[in-house]
Amino acid sequence: MPTPSMEDYIEQIYNLIESKGYARVSDIAEALQVHPSSVTKMVQKLDKDNYLNYEKYRGFILTAKGNKIGKRLVFRHDLLEEFLEIIGVEDENIYEDVEGIEHHLSWNSIDRIGDLVNYFKEDNERVELLRKIQRDNDK
Repeated sequence: MPTPSMEDYIEQIYNLIESKGYARVSDIAEALQVHPSSVTKMVQKLDKDNYLNYEKYRGFILTAKGNKIGKRLVFRHDLLEEFLEIIGVEDENIYEDVEGIEHHLSWNSIDRIGDLVNYFKEDNERVELLRKIQRDNDK
């Protein structure tokens, strides 16, 4: 299994490839707010661990293994954002909160959160009832 740092890189590479068709060291460095040399080191490690194929000065692509993990990591991130939005976390806090918790939850916990999100999505009145309870508690 990849480390939390590796997960951040795989997730970012996956997102860049999905949105732009490619991922460059400079794009990853900017998105993760790290130095390009750090990205190069991690890309080499991800290549060694078979998450991507890297050719010096030519670029890289995710392997099937890297693509599968990337897709799963993006799903986890999106699910946690949706969950926090449903439970009423303020929009400006959601991204940072997800970044803070996503690596600390087991996949079993992620699956249960998915069940809860689906429960709320099945009937919008459930979300409204939750919001009403929150408003009442905030008084």
